[in-house]
Amino acid sequence: MSGHSAQNLPVGRADADAVAVAVADYDVIVVGGGAAGLSAALVLGRARRRTLVVDAGEPRNAPAAHMQGYLTRDGVSPAAFLEAGRREIGAYGVDLTSGLVAQAVPNGEEGFSLTLADGRRLRARRLVVTTGMADELPAIDGVAERWGRDVLHCPYCHGWEVRERAFGVIAHPVMPAHQALMVSQWSSDVTLFLHTAPEPSPEDGARLAAAGVTVVTGAVAALVVEETGLTGVRMADGRVVPREVVFVGTRTTPRDGLLTALGAATHETPLGTFVTVDESYRTSVPGVWAAGNVIGAQEQVVNAASGGYRAAAMVNADLLFADLDRKVATGAGAGAS
Repeated sequence: MSGHSAQNLPVGRADADAVAVAVADYDVIVVGGGAAGLSAALVLGRARRRTLVVDAGEPRNAPAAHMQGYLTRDGVSPAAFLEAGRREIGAYGVDLTSGLVAQAVPNGEEGFSLTLADGRRLRARRLVVTTGMADELPAIDGVAERWGRDVLHCPYCHGWEVRERAFGVIAHPVMPAHQALMVSQWSSDVTLFLHTAPEPSPEDGARLAAAGVTVVTGAVAALVVEETGLTGVRMADGRVVPREVVFVGTRTTPRDGLLTALGAATHETPLGTFVTVDESYRTSVPGVWAAGNVIGAQEQVVNAASGGYRAAAMVNADLLFADLDRKVATGAGAGAS
């Protein structure tokens, strides 16, 4: 492999955006620079692999003021977390560039040829895809405006900070009772708004009653927001139910276009269709691994970082043994008899 010099991407810098017409060669290209991608890049950099992270700059948790539940990083802002990660990978010679991968084409034993949206061309022996997913919010006035503040989705991420306040939950269309049951761990005042979701099953109805959750039928028209923040939920019939925090179940869409274009196998879950990986985070496409929210809706930051680590370790081992097997097959590197 010809190394970084083909594109003059500077070793150890976190800004390698200079456009060049030549093709840059890497051992591994990590597509996506969130927790999973940066974690993978850190492991690969420490393993002395020529590594590039291509990041489109669209982190799912950007609206959040803080992230929780990550040991030693509890309460850190997502932006500060990413900034620290970029500094760390740079210390090990990993390159980072802003951009969007428009196309990845398998190139036999050489790996993959990639083209970025701005025309830059890259080659990599292996790919790690950590492109995350997007949340589609309910089309209710006020939800998007308050998203990440007092409109939330994950009790493990935000429950402690809003504990014992008056919760509202706008039911998820597939699992109408689940989120309300979960958040009842953090508040004794929970109201489930069925909105357009079906009635809960008799089993879930009994659970809701046991948890003390009030169920309100009818469509939600809007959230009521005042200077102090969210104060209520307005129903289509004009009723206003006082609430201080609203949890919503988003429709999640993995950013998996690169993977599906390569032919990666997928599977159905209650929260959407996701790319299938094995225990080593390898996809069905030879030479391609994936981690983070692109493979599942419930990959929190700490899980995504762990997945990126494990995927990178497997990629490094795969490269190592491929090189050794090639030497064995050709007789190269054999010691003197």
